[in-house]
Amino acid sequence: MSDWKLAYQANCWGNLGGNAEGVTSITQLSYRTFGDMDRACAEIAAAGYTGVELFDGNLLDYGVTDFRTMLKNNGLALVAAYSGANFIFDDILPEELARITRAADRAAELDAPHLVVGGGAKRFDGVRDTDYDKLGAALDRVKSLAEDRNLTAHYHPHLSTIVEGPEEVRRIFGLTSIDFCPDTAHLAAAGGDPAQMIREHADRISYVHLKGFQKEPFAFTPLDRGDVPMDGIIAALRETNFAGWVCTELDSWDDPAAGARASIDYLNRV
Repeated sequence: MSDWKLAYQANCWGNLGGNAEGVTSITQLSYRTFGDMDRACAEIAAAGYTGVELFDGNLLDYGVTDFRTMLKNNGLALVAAYSGANFIFDDILPEELARITRAADRAAELDAPHLVVGGGAKRFDGVRDTDYDKLGAALDRVKSLAEDRNLTAHYHPHLSTIVEGPEEVRRIFGLTSIDFCPDTAHLAAAGGDPAQMIREHADRISYVHLKGFQKEPFAFTPLDRGDVPMDGIIAALRETNFAGWVCTELDSWDDPAAGARASIDYLNRV
């Protein structure tokens, strides 16, 4: 793992949600953790990580100078901003891209290398074939705006979107040139084999989300437990010569600092 740098997502330090203004103003519908990001970054650094990823809503709460100071005080680098959108509705796509652009601007100001997006809405009356074409085209626009800011853009398949399992992943990456950010827990929960998918799409992977998953009862877990064969995933990353930032993530945990420590202890062991 000498070529890997370890980051952690700060989303575990509070309840997950979004800005309420987004109900009536799409440009305000950012992701948000309702928690203390200063505390999150301090505990992430104390656990031994050197990077942090934040949701767009939390990142935009900070001015550049204040956030730089907080990163410096904790010895952390901002690795990525995470945003999301429906992406398939023509009328609101410009509003969604404007919001993602704000997040990309802030990430670039803070010298982050990555921008991650999730999404692709499921319609109330079912998925249409054209939704994949619309999503692919929108993701190419995200890639372009990221490149204009010296960021690498990634698409993160996610439960509850139109891209969950292996066939959907294969389909969307045939329709867009954006990079693939595999989330090991979401891929496994959707019936995929994360290690096999990493091998299959290795040339599109330059940033990774590692997360454990427990089937019964459904829960995301630290890397040292759950039903995802994490050793096999680590082996797949090594076999494909992955190098760069690996971001461990845990959407919810009673003691977020303990969850962060459990995952980095596992990574240090392997």
